Amino acid sequence: MFKKILIANRGEIAMRVIRTCREMGIKTVSVYSTADRDSLHVRFADEAVCIGPPSSTDSYLKIPNIIAAAEITNADAIHPGYGFLSENARFSKICAEHGIKFIGASPEMIDRMGDKATAKATMKKAGVPTVPGSEGILKDFEDAKKTAKKIGYPVMLKATAGGGGKGMRAIWKEENLQKAWESARQESKAAFGNDGMYMEKLIEEPRHIEIQIVGDSTGKACHLSERDCSVQRRHQKLTEETPSPFMTDELREKMGDAAVKAAEFIKYEGAGTIEFLVDKHRNFYFMEMNTRIQVEHPITEQVIDYDLIREQIKVAAGIPISGRNYYPKLHSIECRINAEDPYNDFRPSPGKVTTFHAPGGHGVRLDTNVYAGYVIPPYYDSMIAKLITTAQTREEAINKMKRALDEFVVEGVKTTIPFHRQLMDHPDYVEGNYTTKFMEDFKMK
Repeated sequence: MFKKILIANRGEIAMRVIRTCREMGIKTVSVYSTADRDSLHVRFADEAVCIGPPSSTDSYLKIPNIIAAAEITNADAIHPGYGFLSENARFSKICAEHGIKFIGASPEMIDRMGDKATAKATMKKAGVPTVPGSEGILKDFEDAKKTAKKIGYPVMLKATAGGGGKGMRAIWKEENLQKAWESARQESKAAFGNDGMYMEKLIEEPRHIEIQIVGDSTGKACHLSERDCSVQRRHQKLTEETPSPFMTDELREKMGDAAVKAAEFIKYEGAGTIEFLVDKHRNFYFMEMNTRIQVEHPITEQVIDYDLIREQIKVAAGIPISGRNYYPKLHSIECRINAEDPYNDFRPSPGKVTTFHAPGGHGVRLDTNVYAGYVIPPYYDSMIAKLITTAQTREEAINKMKRALDEFVVEGVKTTIPFHRQLMDHPDYVEGNYTTKFMEDFKMK
């Protein structure tokens, strides 16, 4: 087992990893930018190293600085969390070259599954259902035109190196294709340095449902059931739940089997997520694979009593998984609390938190790095906390979430607490009747 793990991340996920490491008797090293010197992850790690100025390019994405921090503190492993360098094949490779275990996927696996066109081709070979679309990257606009005609409108153009909704365009008619093609490529080039595009049939009224998987070095994998992530704004998840109110036992088994098949086909090692689009007829299609821990992993932990960070660390240390599939015994919901103003088009609201009161009680979990007096920096993602409620039934979990949101006090900055409170009362959400289009008609009261 590792003696010391450096956490190449910040905020609540860094705190999350520190907690499990401490329970496992493993020493921790936090890295931080000058903007994060007062963050809790700096205070609670055994050691902390400043790796640069506020900009993530000069700190959390600066590979030489992170490797140097690992070497001067004698860390024998690095946990990348999510975001930043968690799916960076070059970082994974450099860690290996320096004799430091990267607690995540191998460089080959990240390359193979990070490029969406390659990932889709791999899943086809594995026998996992995929959305009808182009065979790999589109050569040019003419190829895009032919492909759209072949699969039939509406279609979705996607950046092969994409993420966070960048480089994605829905096209309903041929006359809109050229403009969408040019703008998507431009956006993708600016965001990822890669303007490669592929095309898929646009699935109407879809649910975004992902399956959590874990694989080990023996090539064995298991699944830990599903999470429904369909409530999204601009392709960014706002809330997640498990089990999905849309699932049937038969569908859960089929999707779980497909996810395990996918993981074992590529001999995946570590915790990962196979993401699917599920149409209104409950047909499911592979969308992408995330080769890291997900923001929403706590709801899975809550319903099956399983520490996913501990499992990641054990697998990275060469310990085999149990191999059995897990199914939810309870119901859990997560609300992402962002420092944003939901009454003003979710505009970011960095600044000093003057009052902070955390909700508590049975079945309430709060993952955060925020406290009264903490200054939320403007340089990073605006998520400041994840509020998770767990109960015997979905109705109880929603009622518990309402109570917890009412108790949650954050003053000094605007937050999305009022949005989530209204969401929990929305008739369609309460009925479990929502798709990825849900937010298009949602209006704050």
